[in-house]
Amino acid sequence: MAQARIGYAAMLEQFAPRDLVDWSVAAEAAGFDGIMAADHVQPWVPRQGNAAFVWSYMTAAAEHTRGDIGPGVTCPSFRMHPAIVAQAAATMSAMYPGRFWLGLGSGEALNEHMVAPYWPEVSERISRMFEAIEIIQKLFTGKDVKHRGEFFRMETVRLWTMPQTPPPIYVATAGPVTAERTGRLCDGIITVGAADEKIDAVFARFDKGARDAGKDPSTMPRILQLHLSWAPTQPEAEQNALLEWPNGGMKFAKQDIRTPQVYEGIAELVRIEDFRGRMLISDDLEAHRREIQRYLDMGFTKIYLHNVGRDQTAWIDAFGREVLPSLTA
Repeated sequence: MAQARIGYAAMLEQFAPRDLVDWSVAAEAAGFDGIMAADHVQPWVPRQGNAAFVWSYMTAAAEHTRGDIGPGVTCPSFRMHPAIVAQAAATMSAMYPGRFWLGLGSGEALNEHMVAPYWPEVSERISRMFEAIEIIQKLFTGKDVKHRGEFFRMETVRLWTMPQTPPPIYVATAGPVTAERTGRLCDGIITVGAADEKIDAVFARFDKGARDAGKDPSTMPRILQLHLSWAPTQPEAEQNALLEWPNGGMKFAKQDIRTPQVYEGIAELVRIEDFRGRMLISDDLEAHRREIQRYLDMGFTKIYLHNVGRDQTAWIDAFGREVLPSLTA
């Protein structure tokens, strides 16, 4: 069987960008394949302590690595007009042919509300995202285009710097309805770890949308971002989860919370049992291997891993040596 494609998730809300460039290089040398880069303006909780500009980081990381790279995910609806997202994505693809992919989502108040006149309900956020995708796809033709829609206006413009082939567009969603629309209109899907039956439902709707559009869903990427907590000892793995990534134990939709300080208050209520079924916390490398393999067996074509602990070097070395070589697609 083929070796699985496992990438490195560069969490810009948690780590300094220069450090992440270095760790991205180390991850590639250890056997990780490609980079998913988080787009954040604020961290989830103040302790995480970072929020660098994702496009700057991706350029630096791409210069020092050879694998694919993309934002996982950026929102084209509030902070940045979709035309600017399209320009940035086209430039990355022109600079790094065949390596860049564009991951898009409907946004979270934590990162988007500062420029929004109000924060809309989820249905409107999804509608805005798909209208933004329409604009981006128009611009990816390289032609002069204009747009008059429900949410966006764009005067006649073209992208003057274009790659030979536009980057693929992947949409992040855990909702079946959005998944079906993604299969119909876009090139692949990104989701997060969830119960098997929920992922199966998302995949089924994604496949239906792709087939309705005359596409073969078996050829379309299905990407997973998987958070985990590994450390040399179980107490350290648990402490890392509680201190560094308490948002992973919050059992509610987080798109409407606006500040790290609010998350910090909620984090005081998070207990280690709240992570059960949401994020594996273990010092056992074999347990992590089984968890990752389970998702590969469900049909994910690529998984980007994020270990919540601060010692990224030890984790990269351990997984590169003990986990990645035994995973199969």
